Amino acid sequence: MVRFAVVVFPGTNCDFETERAIRKAGAEAERVWYRASLKDFDGVVLPGGFSYADYLRAGAIAARQKIMEEVKEFAEEGRPVLGICNGFQILTEAGLLPGALRPNRVPRFLCRWVHLRVNDVETPFTSLYEPGEVIRMPIAHAEGNYYIDDPSKVRIVFQYSDENGNVSEEVNPNGSVLNIAAIANERGNVLGTMPHPERASDRFLGSEDGLRLFKSMVEWARR
Repeated sequence: MVRFAVVVFPGTNCDFETERAIRKAGAEAERVWYRASLKDFDGVVLPGGFSYADYLRAGAIAARQKIMEEVKEFAEEGRPVLGICNGFQILTEAGLLPGALRPNRVPRFLCRWVHLRVNDVETPFTSLYEPGEVIRMPIAHAEGNYYIDDPSKVRIVFQYSDENGNVSEEVNPNGSVLNIAAIANERGNVLGTMPHPERASDRFLGSEDGLRLFKSMVEWARR
């Protein structure tokens, strides 16, 4: 059975939910303290939270810890690397994904459900979605405003939309360029998402749309 490491930094607070979602998707998962090793794992997930209390910038200190060298090796080897919310911020700070996450357009913490349009189903994380499908996941961030000088240089995986899949400024919760909610690297094996799939992995939570992201990741790693 494939095994995923859920990396825990000081301030991480979504590790248990993420571990549970991966197990529900059919893989083994283990919470790994950031000073430990990623040896013998098939993929790695950087969960949400407030690593190092978002000191300096969200994700800035976590991105410079030794374990991130192993995460970079995972990415270079083509193994799946997923960053959720604070994990997305860490991936950009570490240079594993381009661009940056800036403070929300309206400078306050946002915590609510959003609709997302699926744009790219050719990544290890999105094979169980349909192109153009509209899904629901929650967001919970103060620095989710994704910016990049040239958006053509990224693979846009999810965009904030309305329930019919229309992308517009009115439904953009944080001001991110082109309503970007999730991106992947050119190879597709590194994904950063601001919405939380682990919080949309059970019908009792209000949606199971996020579970398919983990199932896609597990099936891809198994192959």
